[in-house]
Amino acid sequence: MSFRQILPVALLAVGCIGSTLIQLPATAQERTVERAAPEQAAPPQPSPQDKVIAKLIAQLMPSNHVSGKDLNDEISRRALDLFLESFDPMKLYFLQSDVDEFNRYSEVVDDQVRLGDLSLAYYIYGRFTQRVDERVAVVMELLDGDFDFTRDEQIIIDRDATQFARDADEARDRWRRQIKLALLDLRNEKTDDSESDEPEMSKDEIMADAKDQLRRRYARYARRWKQTSSDDLLELFLSSVTNGYDPHSTYMSPATLEDFAISMRLNLDGIGASLGEKDGTTVVRQVIPGGAADSHGKLKPDDVIVAVGQDAEGPMVDIVEMPLKEVVKLIRGRAGSVVRLAVRPGGTGNEEIFKIVRARIELEDSAARGEVIDHEMPGQGKVKLGYINLPSFYMDMEAARRNETDYRSSTRDVERILRDFKSQNVGGVVLDLTRNGGGSLTEAISLTGLFIDRGPVVQVKNSDGSVQQYSDDQSGTVWDGPLVVVTSKLSASASEIFAGAIKDYHRGIVVGDPATHGKGTVQTLMDIGQSLFRNNNANYGALKVTLQQFYLPDGESTQLKGVEADLVLPSMTSKLPVAEGDLEYALEFDKVPLAKHSLYAMTPDSLLNSLRINSANRVQQDKEFSELMRRIELYVREKDQKSISLNEEEFLRRRAERKAQTEAEEEELDEVLNNDEIFRDTYYNKEVMNVAHEYVTGLRSQNLAVAK
Repeated sequence: MSFRQILPVALLAVGCIGSTLIQLPATAQERTVERAAPEQAAPPQPSPQDKVIAKLIAQLMPSNHVSGKDLNDEISRRALDLFLESFDPMKLYFLQSDVDEFNRYSEVVDDQVRLGDLSLAYYIYGRFTQRVDERVAVVMELLDGDFDFTRDEQIIIDRDATQFARDADEARDRWRRQIKLALLDLRNEKTDDSESDEPEMSKDEIMADAKDQLRRRYARYARRWKQTSSDDLLELFLSSVTNGYDPHSTYMSPATLEDFAISMRLNLDGIGASLGEKDGTTVVRQVIPGGAADSHGKLKPDDVIVAVGQDAEGPMVDIVEMPLKEVVKLIRGRAGSVVRLAVRPGGTGNEEIFKIVRARIELEDSAARGEVIDHEMPGQGKVKLGYINLPSFYMDMEAARRNETDYRSSTRDVERILRDFKSQNVGGVVLDLTRNGGGSLTEAISLTGLFIDRGPVVQVKNSDGSVQQYSDDQSGTVWDGPLVVVTSKLSASASEIFAGAIKDYHRGIVVGDPATHGKGTVQTLMDIGQSLFRNNNANYGALKVTLQQFYLPDGESTQLKGVEADLVLPSMTSKLPVAEGDLEYALEFDKVPLAKHSLYAMTPDSLLNSLRINSANRVQQDKEFSELMRRIELYVREKDQKSISLNEEEFLRRRAERKAQTEAEEEELDEVLNNDEIFRDTYYNKEVMNVAHEYVTGLRSQNLAVAK
């Protein structure tokens, strides 16, 4: 059964029921204009088209969002908080009095959007640019002075733990600390830069250079906000409203929609990474399997990119506080060219330069690959295991539409590998989804069908509350022997559907991080021009709205909770803040009725308990796992820190500790960078295979493991 298509939605008349007009102080707007520099263009103004788009979003969200929730006061409060956060995530620019003033309108944002009234958005924007001018003036003044790096003082780095400044004096002190931290960082980074071919600089020259870099950074930041267009502001405001429903529902401006279309067509080359913006920095959200960054091997989720350079040599462009769109333009480029990224691993590590050769992602690079491994354990003999590395659930959709009989797909490739395994008499199969961020839902269903006879694989709830089942309707299996599915916190969407179905059917065991990513929702893109005017040619942007939610055969959603592992192994990814639950206003976990399905006898409790105990004992005695757990503890301690010392001696001590941590991680990573290997013989993967070995022998002892 295919997903229902979303038909164009006609524009409905929008009334004024229950709405309240906001009378904003004209004097504040006048003050903002008076403060603007003479060379600045006039502030953006909403167009009649913007007002109509806002009204349409107010209609489309309640009628199409899976929650069925009205655009109400709760969404209004969330929207205002998110809108303020989009300007000032670290609470450095607005004063508490500004926020108190804005909060008087916290329950009328919904009414304003229904009316197409964008005055509040423009008023907040005007106040923000005023505060940016004030703060940047303070920054320039502070940079002309001296800083005492021997003083024992702290700066709060956790945005939840900080507050808006109460007055200009408190704001100035916050910025003094902010600049002091940036100077410590830049000065010591330049001192440590052993790769530079530049002549050695004196301490004073290094400090002067760092100050100049900060002057340029904040001058650029002020210019950036003065160049905000009405499209940009509309996107920020309406996305704050849609994000009040859930983090995946957004309004895309015409420019953003065009960028999205380009990325989907894969017409531009790049590094193969999904990027996001967090607290003024560019953060790696996902490394795409088969892409240039994946082949390079060092860029990981949660890394922060602070500068970008073109080609093997040349200047690095500071991208801190730069709009994400501009960052993406710098990173994109022709295949075969080099881009240099200055990266802080995990956001807190020391700056490193990664030289990545841009490339196109080819299907072959992200295809399923398999290998047969003769695995031996002391006292337990040998077991032949088939290992499959599956980076995504893919399908050549164009070839499928043309009804070609030999089109590529993950199901077809895995089936071919499984048949080869059977010809070699493997005793069990290990399917690795640790880097699999999802893909085609159809493929997740059909691939599950290789391991179960037939039955429901996933349930989907629509915005009207109805629930549909999507099933494997093909009788028979390709592999009915022992199956181990390896997952991580990065395993998302289609991966969670597959792993969850295998678990619900008791068909195999799930090994890895405590739970998968937890994204259990479906989004659709609604073209605004088509919805408004039945016009596909004009670009008015689009609404990406969450219209469906996934549920497993037993009725539990994969949303937020993910799929829990039967056997947990220690890993760094389990501690990364990259799961659905780390996003604001993520939809809650819930349930629908169980879909009737068969159960297999492949996960007896006694065997699972034995596997857990034996694995825990091996991990505890393994030196490499012990070292990993030490690094995990250090990473968690770093991540949970609310503040940083601005005393240079303490700052450098903490920096050295983090550097040792990063070097240890790189050393470990270097051992597994060869992407030509299907199975990487790491201590982690060895333990996965130990578990698989014991699982196969355990099922055999109970006469449950008979592959045909």
